[in-house]
Amino acid sequence: MSGSTADWIAAAEAAVDVAGAAIRPFFRAGVAADQKSDRSPVTIADRTAELAMRAVLSQRFPEHGILGEEFGLDRPDARLRWVLDPVDGTRAFISGRPTFGTLIALFDGDLPIVGIIDQPVTGERWIGARGRNTVFRGPYGGTVGCRPCPDLSLAELSCTSPEMLEGPDMARWERLRGSVRRNYWGGDCYAYGLLALGQIDIVAERDMKVWDWGPLAPIIEGAGGSVTDWDGQPLRSDGDGRVLALGDPGLLAPVRAALRE
Repeated sequence: MSGSTADWIAAAEAAVDVAGAAIRPFFRAGVAADQKSDRSPVTIADRTAELAMRAVLSQRFPEHGILGEEFGLDRPDARLRWVLDPVDGTRAFISGRPTFGTLIALFDGDLPIVGIIDQPVTGERWIGARGRNTVFRGPYGGTVGCRPCPDLSLAELSCTSPEMLEGPDMARWERLRGSVRRNYWGGDCYAYGLLALGQIDIVAERDMKVWDWGPLAPIIEGAGGSVTDWDGQPLRSDGDGRVLALGDPGLLAPVRAALRE
């Protein structure tokens, strides 16, 4: 494989740096949003940031593949592939809420080995790499480490939107919500960062694409948590889009029981 883990992390940080520089001028600036075929919004910030990230990564690792939410896949046969979501949480971004983030992952085949969540407005950044402890940098403090949660009834649950649960999965998710202490809506990738800081315990979502979950897995696992599908199986790029992140992996059995069809 070309490069080392340190090289890959440095490239990923450079990519999110240029993405942040592209995004910040548009934050709370009244930018227009177009609607994509899946009815999700996209702005000039998404497109500009992804192009900037692609330029950095292509220069540093021209042999690597790149898959981005906005501009698709380059070099599909490459074993190492960067996966980009320039603005995860575009709805939050266009409504002026600083809970969106820029996501980047490096995959080795189907396994994410490096991941970053960057919040370009608050200056917070989570850096994960397979086999390493997650690193957090930000102006507001916070110690990396998922917290123990000995009982599901004590857990704090988060999900970005009830819209992503439409259909038969809503009943399954409602059973989980009825088993926890509290639930919160909103957050996008930021909620997963909070889970890695021990602020919440569970994120259960669906309709997640590989650029949504790929960057999160190394971060949460490096903080002591777990990321699987709703059945407790490893996530795959061709999976069903159901994602379950747990701060305390010991919650897996009761959470799976609540989510069982």
